[in-house]
Amino acid sequence: MSLVAESPPPSLSSLSDDDHFADLLAAELELELSSAPHGDPSESPTGHDDGEEEEDVVVEVDAVEQGSSKRCRVEEQHKDRRTAVMPDEDAIGSFKDAQIKFCPPHPGYCFGLCTKCGKIQDEEDVSGVHFGYIHKSLSLGTSEMDRLRGAEVKNLLRKRKLGLISDLDHTLINSTRLHDISAAEMDMGILTAASKNADVPNKSLFNLQGMHMLTKLRPFVRKFLEEASNMFEMYIYTMGDQAYAVEIAKLLDPGNVYFGSKVISKSDCTERHQKGLDVVLGDESTAVILDDTGNVWQKHKENLILMERYHYFAVSPRHFGFSDRPLSELMQDERESDGALATILDVLKRIHAIFFESGVETALSSRDVRQVIKRLRQEVLQGCKLVFTRVFRSDCRPQDQIIWKMAEQLGAVCCSEVDSTVTHVVALHAGTDKARWAVKNKKFLLQPRWIEACNYRWHRQPEEGFPVPSSKEKGKEKVAEDAVAAAD
Repeated sequence: MSLVAESPPPSLSSLSDDDHFADLLAAELELELSSAPHGDPSESPTGHDDGEEEEDVVVEVDAVEQGSSKRCRVEEQHKDRRTAVMPDEDAIGSFKDAQIKFCPPHPGYCFGLCTKCGKIQDEEDVSGVHFGYIHKSLSLGTSEMDRLRGAEVKNLLRKRKLGLISDLDHTLINSTRLHDISAAEMDMGILTAASKNADVPNKSLFNLQGMHMLTKLRPFVRKFLEEASNMFEMYIYTMGDQAYAVEIAKLLDPGNVYFGSKVISKSDCTERHQKGLDVVLGDESTAVILDDTGNVWQKHKENLILMERYHYFAVSPRHFGFSDRPLSELMQDERESDGALATILDVLKRIHAIFFESGVETALSSRDVRQVIKRLRQEVLQGCKLVFTRVFRSDCRPQDQIIWKMAEQLGAVCCSEVDSTVTHVVALHAGTDKARWAVKNKKFLLQPRWIEACNYRWHRQPEEGFPVPSSKEKGKEKVAEDAVAAAD
């Protein structure tokens, strides 16, 4: 990313002091980005040892002047910056020809200095957004973010790409702390398996020794990233710490070909417990989000594709209140051919194809991926009319419940009373009047999980796979669930 206009660099001899400074600052930023795309997890938050507050800043740039190359090296200490940028009255005469001009509003700051004119950031000048994942000292103002977003959208569309922002935990991977490994997992040798054969090309289980964690890559994730990168500019966005995010990015992208420096973590969020596209240098109209948690994307639900959670380790389903045995203890895993990531890859291909569909009168710059997502989602249960019976509490409005809204988003019509046009009755057990009506009139009688499965799979799922238990069976299931919960 460049913070200067996309034009041939001027010769150093022709630059005024403020232009000269902006050029050098932009060059240093480019240098740091290219040399350290992921950063160093062991590095301190400030990028240097504590106490080194007056570290020398060294800037090197190549300048092109009349076909010949020149190198300019500038060294100055932080404590001398104010003098260099804003000379005192005694020095004004020597700077008479410099014609230093400030540029309010300033486009952004790096190292506490305006990226254009070099003015030191005022304490009250706190507007803008910090982009620490791009550069630890970079913050951009609203106008500069708008400019960069516009340039990024043009660049993406020119390459026939969209933006893909992916969560990590339960979406692309599953991690557990070593002290949370279950006894069954230990007996099966999961820790040993994660610690050996580090050079195996298709290895998916890793021991992050420095973090005292195990991480399991979701099946099909490598193929998913490879194919998705041909259609999307890829980001990682996690509520985890930056050091953890960087380590997982290295596992997913050891060649650093998919994400580069685009690894966003909790420290980059501008709202507590919320993720936002305000720290992504792209536009909502071209952004697709993959995440297993919808609540953290309150402002961008139309961009969101909700992922089926990946529960490999024992602690994972228990964290969400599920009593199911984890995949690790079952010695099983998701199938690559039709697992969650393979399913979503097909959805992403459809989204990409529709967005860039030729023969459409609407210009590419005016298209919106949110409309494409909405259109595909509404096709899933189109033509279905649903009635719910004893699924919601009596003191709640059915229309406000998540499962009701989910069905409507999938294109179904939801109602409260049965009639001849109803196609499905959704129930928790078969003992209600509406459930018996469904059986008598040969309508589909199924569990609410059918709607969730359709939502995750983006296709109408076979109804016979979600039968509603009888009242006796439901009672036995409840007793079994209580016994498991008590044992835990």
